[in-house]
Amino acid sequence: MIHYHGTPLGGEASQKGLFLTGRHALVPYTYQTDMAVVSEFSQSFVLDNGAYTIWKQGGKLDIHGYIEWVEKWAKHPGFDWALIPDVIDGTDQQNDSMISAWPQDLPGVPVYHLHEDTKRLRHFADNYKVVALGSSGLYASPGTFGWWGRMKKIMEAVCDEDGRPRCKLHGLRMLDPQIFTKLPLSSADSTNAAVNSGSLSRFGQYTPSTVVQRANIIAARIESYNSAPVWSGVQQEEFNLVHSIPESQS
Repeated sequence: MIHYHGTPLGGEASQKGLFLTGRHALVPYTYQTDMAVVSEFSQSFVLDNGAYTIWKQGGKLDIHGYIEWVEKWAKHPGFDWALIPDVIDGTDQQNDSMISAWPQDLPGVPVYHLHEDTKRLRHFADNYKVVALGSSGLYASPGTFGWWGRMKKIMEAVCDEDGRPRCKLHGLRMLDPQIFTKLPLSSADSTNAAVNSGSLSRFGQYTPSTVVQRANIIAARIESYNSAPVWSGVQQEEFNLVHSIPESQS
């Protein structure tokens, strides 16, 4: 699977380049500061419409500006795809209108929100090579008990009888080995390395001195794991072993 590390990163530009060399990155439209270094050093990258930031902090996506930004970077050889604009807590009609407005010549990936009807997911799987799975509604926190129960139903809807997905699946905010090792994802992303490289307490007595060293350690640990080849199911008794946040806090 492809491990996409979310930006922006801390540290000097040269340090960011060292971290990104040979790695894959995700750049959100709302925080484009690392776009130049990502395009120069990363192995490949995807572009994020920033819906999660807007959902958490408020605001409105400049859809025209986002499409222009994607059109510019889509010509870069390291560009993989871009998330089609979406509203995380929006209606099917709102999100369908954004999908319909997306330029057909741009490699775009639709977002299936976990609270939506699984018929919508099957429709996406039949019409797109890649579909992104976004945690939302009652299932907004990846790895919680309820989230795994919902994910079980989603995998059953999108996978065939042998547990193979009908399209490539990308896990938004799912770059956690406790999550992606149990799911047949082709890729996933998170800002774990970028955010937690600034947390000295997590490294204990032997704390690396620079941000890039700390980010490298976090990323290397994540990248040492691969996703599940097929969906084999997560048993009820396993839920308590894999969830990281009590459901009441989701």
